[in-house]
Amino acid sequence: MFTMAIGYVLINVKPGKEKDVYAKVSVLPHVCDATVLFGDHDLIVKLEADDLATIAKAVVQHIRCVEGVLETKTLAGAEI
Repeated sequence: MFTMAIGYVLINVKPGKEKDVYAKVSVLPHVCDATVLFGDHDLIVKLEADDLATIAKAVVQHIRCVEGVLETKTLAGAEI
């Protein structure tokens, strides 16, 4: 049975850039869901890929490069 890797990325953005970052991040490779948040983080993004290395690469090469992104925190999904 093949299991996809799942990652969640918590994103903080420059004030006032939530809509812009949401629009850009939502269409990036491996992004299957994005939600604007209220609280400690501004957005949460769900990524799906064949492995965690691909998720890490997507965060570094795509999400962190979006104008307005200040910081990210990546959480790896686990099967139990």
